[in-house]
Amino acid sequence: MSDEGRSSGDEVTTLKIYNTMTRKKEVFKPLTPGVVRIYTCGMTVYDYPHLGHARTYSNWDIVVRYLRYKGYDVIHVQNFTDVGHLTSDSDWGEDKIVKRAREKKVHPMELVDHYIKEYFAAMDALKIQRANIMPRATGHIAEMIELIKKLEQKGYTYETKSGVYFDVSKFPTYGKMSRMKIDEQQQSRVEHDPEKRHAADFALWIKAGPEHIMRWPSPWGWGYPGWHIECSAMSMKYLGETLDIHGGGTDHIALHHPNERAQSEAATGKQFVRYWMHSAFMTINKEKMSKSTGRFITAREAIERYGPNVVRFFLITAHYRTVVDFSEDIIIQARENYFKLMNTMESVRLYLQTQTIPQSDPTPSEYARTLQKNFEAAMNDDFNTPKALSVLYEYSNYLNKQLVLPPTKNQIHLKADYELFLKLANVLAIDPQPFDDVRKILEILVDLRAKARKEKNYELADKIRDQLKTMKVRIEDKPWGTIFIREHC
Repeated sequence: MSDEGRSSGDEVTTLKIYNTMTRKKEVFKPLTPGVVRIYTCGMTVYDYPHLGHARTYSNWDIVVRYLRYKGYDVIHVQNFTDVGHLTSDSDWGEDKIVKRAREKKVHPMELVDHYIKEYFAAMDALKIQRANIMPRATGHIAEMIELIKKLEQKGYTYETKSGVYFDVSKFPTYGKMSRMKIDEQQQSRVEHDPEKRHAADFALWIKAGPEHIMRWPSPWGWGYPGWHIECSAMSMKYLGETLDIHGGGTDHIALHHPNERAQSEAATGKQFVRYWMHSAFMTINKEKMSKSTGRFITAREAIERYGPNVVRFFLITAHYRTVVDFSEDIIIQARENYFKLMNTMESVRLYLQTQTIPQSDPTPSEYARTLQKNFEAAMNDDFNTPKALSVLYEYSNYLNKQLVLPPTKNQIHLKADYELFLKLANVLAIDPQPFDDVRKILEILVDLRAKARKEKNYELADKIRDQLKTMKVRIEDKPWGTIFIREHC
């Protein structure tokens, strides 16, 4: 397989990714042909994941799904920050996790474990596939200490009474990603350590006294790691010294990722990341969704209100680099578009199950293959999900026409076309709804309704339909049978 990957039919396609470092789209070529090593910044687990988190992680899920669709062996690592980092100048010496644990009167590890479970519950419901490896920062303190020691040996650090700092003046390209000069860099905690040489110097190790619950022994005394060193240590441990892709939020462009890059490349002398990707925010009333401001909707709240599949569909309707403003109208429109695709999936499934198609051809039709190429062209353009969705809508219309028109030459490809449609939809985490045993109960109700209609007992038929509505199930009669779709899904 070539560096660019292969799509179905062994057709070589070119994927371009917008690289934040260069501010342009670049042809994607992984360091090792056929293998992609990707690291994405995970949550600091001191609260419930909100819808903005879900949006970011759904974006990386789409990236991983598409790379695997193209035939790459993808190794995805996403961390949990369970040590925390300082919330503001006023919280010097106490990180987010310790502060929240004190508020709730629980041990920090109990707090962390609770919110990691909440994270998995929400992301699993949203069909966000778990990364291959999901390391916790507290399990990698030794690696962080070794990385700091290496930086110390190379002359990139200095120690103060408060901690160990990275001297950014010794890394000439420090401002390359943020496009800011060192003098323009703003850093919290500056006023708390007069021994710092420069405002942009960042903490690698923060010293802490016995009153701080989460602390570890080190060559520089008891303390805990700085936020930035965590990701460098964990990513390089599992993916090597050069990553193909590093993903995070746009808020990481100014500080976190430049710091990661500086300390990693200073330690290894190698390029740390080949392609930097950043996901845009989700806003509420044009303001950033944020836990620290209290302006957010939890992923769990959204799932309970709209259903996990509808929420997930909503999350991918905008390009990952586009800011999305959350509103009721937008998610309702996303729900209707989602149901249109579900209607197609159920209709074709039932048609293939109940109808006989003579001389069925196991290969997709020419038109379906063209749609596949259009879908890939959209995704190859920096993972353009809105364009890819528009292709799926066109594909859906095409499949529906095959069901209502008299038998045509294309209908012999219906099964293959449907399977290809499902394959493309899966890249965007759109799958037929799993009903399992519930389907049998619904089919009984639908059969009873059909019998009532046949006997012209419309009162009973309507009653059954109304009962299904209370169960959040849509039903629609087709010439070849009745389909049903969960409303709250």
